[in-house]
Amino acid sequence: MHRLVLSRTLLAAGLTLGAGAQAADPADTSITIYSSAQPGAVPAEFYRPVPGGGAPNGMAVPGYAMVRDTRRMSLAAGRSTVRFTDVAALIDPTTVGFESLTDPATRVLEQNYQFDLIGMDKLLQRYIDRPVTVDRPGRDAGPPTSGTLLSAGDGLVLRGADGSIHALREYGAVHFAELPGGLITRPTLVWGIDAARGGEHRTRVTYQTAGITWWADYNLIFNEGKDANSGTVDLGAWVSIVNQSGASYTDARLKLIAGDVQRVAPPQRVYLQKRAMEMAAADAGGGFEEKAFFEFHLYTLGRRTTLADNSTKQIELFDETKAIPAKKVLVYYGAPAFSAFGGPYTERDYGTAANRKVDVYLEFRNDKARGLGIPLPAGRVRVSKLDHADDSLEFIGEDVIDHTPKDEQVRIRLGSAFDVVGERRQVDFSIDTRARTMEEEFEVKVRNHKTEPVDVLVRETLFRWSGWTIVSKSQDYVKEDARTIHFPVRVAKDGEATVRYRVRYHW
Repeated sequence: MHRLVLSRTLLAAGLTLGAGAQAADPADTSITIYSSAQPGAVPAEFYRPVPGGGAPNGMAVPGYAMVRDTRRMSLAAGRSTVRFTDVAALIDPTTVGFESLTDPATRVLEQNYQFDLIGMDKLLQRYIDRPVTVDRPGRDAGPPTSGTLLSAGDGLVLRGADGSIHALREYGAVHFAELPGGLITRPTLVWGIDAARGGEHRTRVTYQTAGITWWADYNLIFNEGKDANSGTVDLGAWVSIVNQSGASYTDARLKLIAGDVQRVAPPQRVYLQKRAMEMAAADAGGGFEEKAFFEFHLYTLGRRTTLADNSTKQIELFDETKAIPAKKVLVYYGAPAFSAFGGPYTERDYGTAANRKVDVYLEFRNDKARGLGIPLPAGRVRVSKLDHADDSLEFIGEDVIDHTPKDEQVRIRLGSAFDVVGERRQVDFSIDTRARTMEEEFEVKVRNHKTEPVDVLVRETLFRWSGWTIVSKSQDYVKEDARTIHFPVRVAKDGEATVRYRVRYHW
């Protein structure tokens, strides 16, 4: 009698057992990946659905892909049952499409998706009240223990042939007489097919799978110019692909869709589970070719690549672009952006709390004149600067950008300035309820403790009401939108600059 032997070690190592599934010859695979993950939101921690949440024993990073698999299959004439294996564990069976390129009249009449995969816990549960043999751990543990399996919840409980009970907290390999019915070794589509002609068919199967996503990772090096507030940046871009779909895609044609594609999907509860990540660098030659595609952008890799399951792969998105003109921008936003709803805010102290931090941004324009002018997919931007003392690159901040078309401004927040601080205070407030007006005056100070002058943008939100007029000001301002103004100021080295303005609200 053939015996099935499984151990925790072998299962953890990814042991695959044959279950009589009909093998297919994968001839050509292509995959188009759509990202719904926030850039950088899936690092070394992956997500897995809660048991019973819908996905079969798999991971679910926030993204999906369309898979097109072309294979040669042997079909019988008339109606027959075909098992199609090696599909992703997180396949959406409702999206499966089948086409015979040899005989277009061949069609699928019925489909079942089987995903009850073999595993230690499932085998043990199927063998309750059935005989098993258990190896004891360690070299000197003695002979195996045999008996009827009574429980597999907290260790194993067996009843021996003589009626004795064996409670095994620790155990080694477990020997089973056979593979119980219903368990399979890989996700399988079972089709009822009606083929007009028998023999070998070249078929194309398409389906959508969850558990795979991509985003762009940008590496940016800032080179200061003669003016500390300006310089250039060198920009390199990589694509990061996380595959937790439950399938590997070997020697596949790869496409990526950039843009916000509408997709209806039910919400899923998720919990974190640590997994190891395999970093795979790009092969040489055949980079991405970009083109507009409907209202999105499509990136097609000019060579085939392999996306292993449970791995992260990185591929260069475009060649590094050097010496892009850029400037450093300091912004003091002393008060948060309040908004009035339903009526004006008339409380004297509302919105007067202020912070002292001056934020640091790096700006450049994505146009051809500056060496770019290409669609930039959403991604995480890591910024470094060269330390000339030892010619080493030092990390100075990172941010996330949204999908950015050509000829648009890119602004990256790097943190808060150490030597530049702000101070904002309300110096006067008055209200006339009969005239339906109120006036408020603010004084904003910016102090620079650096050894060179700096330019700071003092940003103010006029939050009390939509109707306002600046009645006095210490310097000119720029109206950014209906509620926001900003004052550009230059602060001398070891100096201070003051902005003072008075605003009248009317309703």
